Amino acid sequence: MLWEKCKEIESDIVEMRRELHQIPELGFHLPKTRAYVIRKLEEIGVPYILSEKDSSIVATMKCARPGKTLAFRADMDALPIQEETGLSFASLHNSCMHACGHDAHTAMLLAALQVLYPHKEELSGEIRFLFQTAEELAKGAAILIEEGALKGVDAIFGMHIGSILDKSIPSGTMACTPGAVMASYDRFILEVKGNGCHASTPEKGVDPINIAAHIILALQTINAREIAGTDAAVLTMGLIRGGELYNAIPSTVHIEGTTRAFKEEVRQKLAKRIGEVAKCTAEAFGGTVDYTMDWGAPPLINDKEMTEFAKDAIQDIFKEKIVLYRDSPSMIGEDFSLYLQKIPGAFLFLSSANPEKGTDKPHHHAKFDVDEDVLWKGSASFVAIAEKFLGR
Repeated sequence: MLWEKCKEIESDIVEMRRELHQIPELGFHLPKTRAYVIRKLEEIGVPYILSEKDSSIVATMKCARPGKTLAFRADMDALPIQEETGLSFASLHNSCMHACGHDAHTAMLLAALQVLYPHKEELSGEIRFLFQTAEELAKGAAILIEEGALKGVDAIFGMHIGSILDKSIPSGTMACTPGAVMASYDRFILEVKGNGCHASTPEKGVDPINIAAHIILALQTINAREIAGTDAAVLTMGLIRGGELYNAIPSTVHIEGTTRAFKEEVRQKLAKRIGEVAKCTAEAFGGTVDYTMDWGAPPLINDKEMTEFAKDAIQDIFKEKIVLYRDSPSMIGEDFSLYLQKIPGAFLFLSSANPEKGTDKPHHHAKFDVDEDVLWKGSASFVAIAEKFLGR
């Protein structure tokens, strides 16, 4: 089986992950990361296309005979976090870190391509390897879709490493979940406007801090009293900024937050009610509010048939029934969901949570790390799915 070759190049996968870990970049434009991936693709000899809108890359492996078209995706962007791991290969970029495992995702997919490409004459069809930007912004997948990366594709698979589902899942375990896997995730912005004045004479102004406090409390009642208990939903405010002096009332307060849901109707209701509640609350205290919903990604729903297909394909890699189904979806979001709205596929989860190695830290943590001993299993899973889907 070709997937067994991934174990043979385990040190190469680790090396790629470490090299990528040192050059994290944010958002859409990842010049160093793109150059690194291009160099690896050219070493392999696979043709590729560069996006004109961002740093994404699509490499295409055409096999010997006609057949189905399969796609794999790896995200490449990082986070604006100052790394505190103390690793010898820690980030070389100030206040920027691969704190979500995207360095590992890119390395694992490059390794899978490295294994598969020399054997393209033994397979049928075509494989597209999507190296995507801006997953953390929920914007990168849309660009690849717009540029036609999914045209003619029959199925797509992706993978996330780390402790994202549950840090109690042993490192080296693959979770395959049919149906709802991850929630929608969107960002809302509220600019609360009042009328600044001296703190000693609040009656001469309109206090946006007071208004913001009431808005924050009022928004919590949306989940408590307007969303059915059987519908999972989250509404969280993670940023509030207002004022510069202890004895002065400012004119504005800035609030940002996020919503999560598994049903589109719940997602839309949250967005609608945030605007209505914030507006009415602000007006009740003599102020106003500007409301913006920055739409991110819809819920991630795995195709049941493709999830079962992936589980069967990778079972031999994960001995002793280590491949498992997990019924409890995560409220974390992923723009891989946009691909699954277009074509069948599945998003898998490879645990690297090992407390003895300190790799059980949560994602987006300054000390986040992955258990590198499991990286080859991620690459092997891509290869095994390709072998089974394209038929040797």
